[in-house]
Amino acid sequence: MASCSIEDVLAKAERDEAEKLRSITVNKELDLEFDPGNLLAFDKNRIDTREFKDNKGEDFLRSLARDNTQLLINELWKLPTEKVEEVIVAKLPDPTTPLPREKPAPKPKPPTKWEQFAKLKGIQKKKKTNLVWDEVHKEWKRRWGYKRAKDDTKEWLIEVPHTADPNEDQFAKRNKAKKERVARNEYNRLKNIARAQKIKVPGMGLAPTPKQSKAELAQAVNVAKISTASVGKFQENLPKEKTSKKTGKKRKFQPLIGDFSSEKQKQLDLLKVMDSKKPRLNITKAVNKQMREEDVDSAQKSKKSLGKKGRKGNMSGKGKGKGKAGGKGKGQGPKGKGRKPPMKQGKR
Repeated sequence: MASCSIEDVLAKAERDEAEKLRSITVNKELDLEFDPGNLLAFDKNRIDTREFKDNKGEDFLRSLARDNTQLLINELWKLPTEKVEEVIVAKLPDPTTPLPREKPAPKPKPPTKWEQFAKLKGIQKKKKTNLVWDEVHKEWKRRWGYKRAKDDTKEWLIEVPHTADPNEDQFAKRNKAKKERVARNEYNRLKNIARAQKIKVPGMGLAPTPKQSKAELAQAVNVAKISTASVGKFQENLPKEKTSKKTGKKRKFQPLIGDFSSEKQKQLDLLKVMDSKKPRLNITKAVNKQMREEDVDSAQKSKKSLGKKGRKGNMSGKGKGKGKAGGKGKGQGPKGKGRKPPMKQGKR
């Protein structure tokens, strides 16, 4: 029994080795159709269902995929080849099978204002190399970005111009100018996007309009006033200016130094509430809430009763009714002078 098991293991090993070293020639009843441009192979041969059932389905499909892949690789080796950096590559022809896209083709980006101007003037874009020679460090460096050539932000000494203030910080001035350039470029980029989508570029506080109303001007003034650190607390009002009802509130924080007794008491109260099993009840707040609910209910009931009375008073007709004396006749009032006019329902 042990010998049989050893023979089975050796036979399986031989089969695996033969499977790895299978011939590159594959025989098919019908030749496959190839599209080397897309690396596709179409197999139109009939699948033997009996063989598929006798063998395991996965093994059959794996063998079929291996044979078709081998035929596709054989077809690729028939193409013209060349040697690129000591590697043999094949030149693929143009694909012949149209394949559908998963997603729609991207729409072309609308041209920016500069691109429109360049096209109008016939300005051609010249491609620049990414590396330039740095005379200071005597080496090739990037033209833009990190570790670029002629980086003026890394200078430890700046010459003060004759027309500039000698007490002015030139380093701070240079950093400020750079931030302004970055902000201006970002603003132009957003303007290009808005122009392409035909959207008006919003201003500071209000969108641009041909003629602003009084309310819009007042809103712009309020936005400008509360844009300070004090939220407009120390800003003076303009002549005949009405105070805004929507005033912002500045947050108040506890001091970092000084007496911490109030903070300690707050923390102790919080721990006391969390530790207690009974809920903390504010009797005054609960009574006030109950009174408000009762007032609202009574007001709603009174409105409903008034609405019913009003609908009854509006019912007017020409029919006959009984008078005060009990005899038949026209509907007369208490004084008997005529019919009482219908009650009008007032505004609620």
